[in-house]
Amino acid sequence: LDDDLSMLKALGRLMNSAGFVVEKFNHPAAFLARLKLAPCRVAILDVWMPDMNGLEVQACLRRDSPETRIIFISGRDDPPVRQAALDAGALAFLAKPFDDEFMVQLVRKAAAS
Repeated sequence: LDDDLSMLKALGRLMNSAGFVVEKFNHPAAFLARLKLAPCRVAILDVWMPDMNGLEVQACLRRDSPETRIIFISGRDDPPVRQAALDAGALAFLAKPFDDEFMVQLVRKAAAS
């Protein structure tokens, strides 16, 4: 889930090339609506998006889909936001740009847990 379409496309290609089934969303409401229809094992969330930030999406996931593992990505390194995300159960919080192989390893770890 990222409002940056180029990041969304690149991340989708990366995850597909690693063998994951991927659904991409550029708006939180669309992601949350889809979540009501099918479970999500791992969610990669941007922090700063219009209408709803990643921490708000995380709160919805904790309520509606507590089994979903969350990895945050952000273009801004904001230590209080990072800590809030991790305290609320995020598996990781990565700054953009991130290492592709590290991201794939994180998603594998999240999917296996």
